[in-house]
Amino acid sequence: MFKNLIVYRIAPGWQCELTQLEEALARTPFTECGATQERSAGWVPPRGEAHGLLAESVGGQWMLRFMTESKVLPGSVVARKVQEKVDRIEQETGRKPGKKEKRDLKDEALLDLLPMAFTKQGSMWVWIDQAARCLVLGTGSQARADEVTSLLTEALPGLALVLVHTATSPQAAMAHWLASQEPPAGFSIDRECELKAADEEKAVVRYARHPLDIEEVQSHIAAGKLPTRLALTWEGRVSFLLTEGLQLKKIAFLDTVFEGQADGEGGFDADVAIATGELAQLLPDLLAALGGEVPAGVAMAQAAQAGAGHSGGAPAGSVTGPAQAPEDLEPESAPF
Repeated sequence: MFKNLIVYRIAPGWQCELTQLEEALARTPFTECGATQERSAGWVPPRGEAHGLLAESVGGQWMLRFMTESKVLPGSVVARKVQEKVDRIEQETGRKPGKKEKRDLKDEALLDLLPMAFTKQGSMWVWIDQAARCLVLGTGSQARADEVTSLLTEALPGLALVLVHTATSPQAAMAHWLASQEPPAGFSIDRECELKAADEEKAVVRYARHPLDIEEVQSHIAAGKLPTRLALTWEGRVSFLLTEGLQLKKIAFLDTVFEGQADGEGGFDADVAIATGELAQLLPDLLAALGGEVPAGVAMAQAAQAGAGHSGGAPAGSVTGPAQAPEDLEPESAPF
């Protein structure tokens, strides 16, 4: 259900009933692409049942699912179609089309090809924990998260979201844990990390399935390389990869989570209960290990000060706003 995640804090004061959320989502349901439509996006029933509810509550946790579909048209196929049109014009009129006409021919080629193109679908899980004022998106892409948060803030009056921001940056904390080999209480360091130099060369060292309690790793950190991702396990129950941007990737629920659960027992409600139950405990422990959460107002002020020079994805602590729609979402596998 959650292989990757990005966490937002819901600003105080927002109140919403499940029925209101259902009505808001129903205004933008997912529909498959039309014959000449390149991309479609909207909400689908999280249980996967036709005509089911778009907002489900399991143990007080609200679950949504965002779906996209896009047409797959390789650039080489489009270019060949455009060239066929150019050649036909040259043969019939004896002249070569100019740049503007070629752009028009490309639009024509897309319209010709789209009805025959294959489609690709992807989806994203969305979890709203009203009690904890937390919204969790099942993606590792900030651009994809921006699209969904923009849709939600537009559809739900008064909803304001801010990326969770901590007193200690994940990068600084990961560097300390690796250098001292002293992970925070409840966590253990696993066998994967990436270290990147801060100089112009941006040298990168990656370790995969490799012990990290070695002098070589400590030497890299002493030389100025900083961790951009580090594999951790929480309480022997959940393993994940922490990134410098406070995203969790490669989330896996370990065998201890499923102890006492009979074979074949599960389904949507059980999957949601397990995922939200574990993550609702992991996330506060992780934030505490990073020095605690910075209040939303302070985070917004810090983001505003840093925003002028920021050229990447939304920084931790930034308020969500309009964003360009991504090409498509990564396909979601079975919940675990």
